[in-house]
Amino acid sequence: MQKKRLPVFLNRYARGCGTLFVVSGPSGCGKTTLCDRLLKKKSGLVRSVSVTTRDRRGKEKSNKDYTYTTAPEFKKQLAKGAFLEHAKVFGHYYATPRRFVEESLSRKHDVLMNIDVQGAAQIKDKFKQAVLIFILPPTMEALKTRLEKRSSDAPAQIRKRLAIARRELTAICIYDYVVINDRVDKAVRQLVSIVTAARLRTKNKGSSLNFAT
Repeated sequence: MQKKRLPVFLNRYARGCGTLFVVSGPSGCGKTTLCDRLLKKKSGLVRSVSVTTRDRRGKEKSNKDYTYTTAPEFKKQLAKGAFLEHAKVFGHYYATPRRFVEESLSRKHDVLMNIDVQGAAQIKDKFKQAVLIFILPPTMEALKTRLEKRSSDAPAQIRKRLAIARRELTAICIYDYVVINDRVDKAVRQLVSIVTAARLRTKNKGSSLNFAT
């Protein structure tokens, strides 16, 4: 039996434009791992690769994990309006390229951004329909353990990251969802559910249906 399709006009309405998903959380909470898993689970979702002035770490790949640049070049691009949001975190600049996000959304692709709370606040101000998700560690002690296991920071740097994490928790109120990353598989399932729910909503699509003949 052939499946019935939505009327063309209704299908277009339901699809609208793409949705912007913003994921934030304290350093070491596992948000990058969760985003990687989510991208493999949900089709039609593309990653926004942030620009940064920090050095590449470990197995990170240029233009996949981050686009690496210098501070002078970053400031030049910032002055040109090339970024949707930007922030200075732990002494380094981070930003989201404007062109990629805007073009992806206009092509009806959903965009996944992994950015800090400063950037998320800027995105929320510019994109009212953006879906903001905050990733929490099960406890602050668990977060400390994860940071120590990374072996990439000195004890003083870990203390600084934990202090900033506590401040970031006060920004939860601007987020739409909170996911506790106590078990990766469970957290990924919750993220998948959030994306699915956002794709099914019809609220504030920016257009209206007219059934008049």
